[in-house]
Amino acid sequence: MTAETGRAPARRPRNRKAQLAGAAAELFGRHGFHAVGVNDIAAAAGITGPALYRHFQHKQDVLGYVLLTGVDRLAERVHPWVAAAACDPERGLAPLLLAAAEVSIEQRELTALWRWQGRHLTPGDQKEIRGRAGALLGQWVGGLRGLRPELDAGAANLLCFAALSVFGSVGDHHATPPREPFERLLARLGEAVVRADIASGPPAAAWRARPQAPPTRREELLSAATGLFREHGFHAVSMEDIGAAAGIAGPSIYRHFAGKSDILLAASRRMADRLALGVADSLATAVDAEDALHRLARSYVDTVLRSDDLIAVHTSEVINLPERDGKELRRLQRGYVAEWVRLLREVAPALAEPEARVAVHAALTIVNDLPRTGRIRTRPALGAELAGLAVAVLREAAHGKE
Repeated sequence: MTAETGRAPARRPRNRKAQLAGAAAELFGRHGFHAVGVNDIAAAAGITGPALYRHFQHKQDVLGYVLLTGVDRLAERVHPWVAAAACDPERGLAPLLLAAAEVSIEQRELTALWRWQGRHLTPGDQKEIRGRAGALLGQWVGGLRGLRPELDAGAANLLCFAALSVFGSVGDHHATPPREPFERLLARLGEAVVRADIASGPPAAAWRARPQAPPTRREELLSAATGLFREHGFHAVSMEDIGAAAGIAGPSIYRHFAGKSDILLAASRRMADRLALGVADSLATAVDAEDALHRLARSYVDTVLRSDDLIAVHTSEVINLPERDGKELRRLQRGYVAEWVRLLREVAPALAEPEARVAVHAALTIVNDLPRTGRIRTRPALGAELAGLAVAVLREAAHGKE
């Protein structure tokens, strides 16, 4: 008891660190890492800013704790099924994929946090997470090669990363089918990827050999900025950084762009225009809805491979645009996805809209993710492989129960 009040002092909750981590995860997911301060996290957990430092050294430390805890939880949940699949790959595959689907949906906010805010981790935490996730992935690859011994190590890696993208896609959208059907659908889509044939086709980078017009100064700045935004995040990049990357003095940028937000808006609009053109071309040349969907998948792959920095910025940095511009770009993004969903449901009228959205986002996420993965991006026929995997996901959603 205290002499002043005659009451025992309040005890700190034993789970205070977990409370802080949960509050931070919600704030980071809603506003982005840079828009959230230490005092915001502390206030959300009902403590003062200085009290947070009893548990964490800095804001990055909070993010690292959140994501490392999530990786450990995933590994713990799927480990028994990974071991079972290693002993009997054919019988163990379905339970493993269902367990992965369950934990991905349970940790949906953490999945989104890793996908869009993981680059803000300290180098040490990034290395630690990659090490833990890599160990788990290695077990998955080993199990897949037991299931499909005809695959070489590169093909097995491709399919395992694609399956992880299917599960990670739940962090990219808000579709909410009923829980159990959602889990089963996600597991089916993962299995469709794992069992997919590796498509053959022309080298994905063949287009780079075509003669290219010399870029204008504006194009050089736009290219430099989108690369920096993708690698470091919008808030961490200055106009001076952009100028240095393009080889000009920072103030000279203002002859071409009014400011950093103007560059981000130009990049996002350009990506939206390219995607809209892909939709128009696919619809104009298709013979039916299924053909249009397949053409759209190939168009999206081609657009991403030509514009990997642009698509990364278009999908992850819109939150940093002024409200009016951000609202317009999000409307365009939703409209693009809605066209895929419309075509998929025309192919499979019995497929409910939320399930169709889950499948479309899974297909898109595979195409977005794999070209950014070091051991995948150099595959000579990556374009054909990505299109084949996206179509395999859509086909499973449309026809899997037939």
